[in-house]
Amino acid sequence: MSATPDLTEPFEIGGVRIANRVLLAPLAGIGNWFVRLQAKRHGAGLAVSEMVSSFGLHHRNERTLRELMRIHPDEHPISVQLFGHDPEVMRSGAAIAAEAGADLIDINMGCPVRKVRRTGAGAELLGDPELALAIASAAAEGSGLPVTVKLRSGLQPRDRSGLDLAVRLVEEAGVAAIAFHPRAAAAGHRGRPDYALVRELVERVDAPVIVSGGLKTAAAARVAYRESGAGAVMIARGALGNPWVFEELTGARTAPPTRAEVTDELLWVIDRAEEHLGPERAARYLRKFYPWYVGQLDAPSELADELQRSADLPRARELIASLADARETLIARLGPSL
Repeated sequence: MSATPDLTEPFEIGGVRIANRVLLAPLAGIGNWFVRLQAKRHGAGLAVSEMVSSFGLHHRNERTLRELMRIHPDEHPISVQLFGHDPEVMRSGAAIAAEAGADLIDINMGCPVRKVRRTGAGAELLGDPELALAIASAAAEGSGLPVTVKLRSGLQPRDRSGLDLAVRLVEEAGVAAIAFHPRAAAAGHRGRPDYALVRELVERVDAPVIVSGGLKTAAAARVAYRESGAGAVMIARGALGNPWVFEELTGARTAPPTRAEVTDELLWVIDRAEEHLGPERAARYLRKFYPWYVGQLDAPSELADELQRSADLPRARELIASLADARETLIARLGPSL
C-alpha cells in the first residue's frame, strides 16, 4: 500500500494542476467570488462555486451571469458547480461557464434540498443513473473542460446507489474526479459519515476521490483523510468564518487567529461584499456572516445584536473595529451595562 500523500502535495484533476489537497466545497447561497478568493488567500488549493442553475445560464439570466458567474483573476483554478436535470440545457450552461472563465465544471448530484430534488436535479439523479450519465457527458461536451461530480452515498440509509453511480460516472462518462459525501441524502448532515465507503470508492475508480461531509474542524478533516484514503479533503461549513482552517491543514498555522486577525478579515469581507452587491444589498447579505466571526471574539451581546441589526455599512465597520479593542475599552465606550 502506497503512503498517503501529505495534504500539501499538489495533484491533478483532468490535467488541471491543484496546488494542494485542501479544497473549499460549494456553499449554497454563500460561495461567491470573494468567499472563494478568501479561501484561496488562506491556502485552499481549489474553491468550488456555489450551485449555479444550468437553466439560469442557458437562458442567460442577468443576475446569474452578473453575480454567480463573476470570477476574480486570482481565483484560478476555479471550479463552477452546476445543477439541472436536462442534458441539453446542461451542455449549454457548461459552455457558458467555460466562456466565463471556469477551469473545471462540477455537477451537483447530491443536494438533498427538496426544492432542488423536486426539479429532478441534485440527489434526485441518484435514482436515475442513465440521466446522470447523460448530464455529465453533456457538460464535458459543452464546456470542453474536465468535469467532476459531487454526490452522496445514496438516497436513504444503507443505499449504495451513489457509490455505484460514481463508478459509472468515471468509467462511462469520463468524469475526472468524484467529491463523495458518505451520508445518505435523507440524513442531511446528521450522523457520522461512513468513510469506509469512500475508501471502497477509491479502490474502485481510476480518478481522484475527494472526501466531504462532517469536516467542521482541521482535526476532523485529518481523520477523514486518513480513514477514507481519499486524494483530497473538501471543507464546507468548517470554513464559515474560519478561512484559517486552510492554513491549519496546509501547515501554515498552528495557533488560532488573534482578535485583530478576525476583525481584519471581517472588514475585508464587508469591503468585498459592498463591491459585489452595493452597500444596501451587502448590508442585508452580511447579516449571515457576522455571527461566524463575532462568535470567535467573546463580544458583548449588546454590540453583537446591534451589528446583526445594522443596515448601515459604515456603522458596521465602526462596531467591528471596536471588537479588536480590549473589553475594557468597549466598556468605556458603550457603558458599564456591558
